[in-house]
Amino acid sequence: MRSRLIPWLRAGFVVALLIQGYLLYFDVPGTSDVVLFPHVDKVVHAALFALPAATGVLAGMPPWVLGVVLAGHAPVSELIQRAFLPGRFGDPLDVLADLVGVGLGLVVGVLVLRVWQSRVWERAL
Repeated sequence: MRSRLIPWLRAGFVVALLIQGYLLYFDVPGTSDVVLFPHVDKVVHAALFALPAATGVLAGMPPWVLGVVLAGHAPVSELIQRAFLPGRFGDPLDVLADLVGVGLGLVVGVLVLRVWQSRVWERAL
């Protein structure tokens, strides 16, 4: 069953990366800021890194590779924002939120993958 989903999961991974790239590098601050609660931006940062981590694992990428690449991208993205994007400031707390998102995404991806690989999941379909 999972093998039939692999192309869709890979497409989902690419979409997650495109969303991440847009919001990190092209979104203009203040145009889409919705403040539902204090520090909502940290939750968004975590989600922007959790989604590619989880979808990447489900698409068959090694979790350690995803972890290294996404964890490396977290501080680099903040440095790029600080140095090259007007009106954007690198925030160390954003890096922390990104890293939390990477960890959560990897854990969720691995757990879902284990469920898929179990006989219980296969019988349920």
